[in-house]
Amino acid sequence: MSYQIPRTFQKLSVTKLTNKFQEAVEFVTCKTKLPGPKEVLVRNRYIGINASDINFTAGRYDPTVKPPFDCGFEGVGEVVSVGESHQKDFQPGQAVGYMLNGAFAEYTLVPGRSILPLPDVRPEYVTLMVSGLTAAIALDKVGKVKSGETVLVTAAAGGTGQFAVQLAKLAGCHVIGTCSSQEKIDFLKSIGCDRPINYKTENLNEVLKTEYPRGLDVIYESVGGETFEICVNRLAVKGRLIIIGYIAGYESEIGFKPTRNATLPQKVKGINFHFLALQNN
Repeated sequence: MSYQIPRTFQKLSVTKLTNKFQEAVEFVTCKTKLPGPKEVLVRNRYIGINASDINFTAGRYDPTVKPPFDCGFEGVGEVVSVGESHQKDFQPGQAVGYMLNGAFAEYTLVPGRSILPLPDVRPEYVTLMVSGLTAAIALDKVGKVKSGETVLVTAAAGGTGQFAVQLAKLAGCHVIGTCSSQEKIDFLKSIGCDRPINYKTENLNEVLKTEYPRGLDVIYESVGGETFEICVNRLAVKGRLIIIGYIAGYESEIGFKPTRNATLPQKVKGINFHFLALQNN
């Protein structure tokens, strides 16, 4: 299969550092470059939009990078051109995915080592990368979840939360999930969540304190603010608090909501910053 590669293409470029995405980016037209020896040119069909995109456009992940720069963390599409070193590995028309900055574009040059071959081009595969792998690595390698444990997933109906719910259930855990509507309650039940909690109609702290007095073994936390404080206070002895995000504060100037939990150092003695995980010993 051969492709007519256009001479130019469009992409989103970050031209201003701000957490307001629409103000941060502009459409720009670029000349299409053919892949180098170790690169693959991918035509993007589906891209992943993540809450952390606004942290990236605000310059929080790498303060040394100055505009303009590319954005977008993951994409799924088909190969249109292959560099010399990967002629035997990939073929034009082949379905692939990747996790690499620069996905918010019609075409992206991707190092061959970063290409993930896929059965076909479907949007479902986008969710398996940043969202799915975050949940899988966090629960297995950091949380070390075991059958019979009680696991809380905050923002459980969200992109990565729904993977965490299902993976924890597959591991044999009792799973609690927070959300904000009855529709999401129904969804969480449909994917196996044992105790969905609508924090708008139930008091999260009181539910956890009353129904789970022993505490929670593993918490997969992405909200921050008051929810983070509740999570710290509801950890069981030897409990593991995995922080994968702080979305309640992403739109603020500093990127998070300051905690009121002044006794945190006494409550959480061991800190593993490799994956932003707090472990209560």
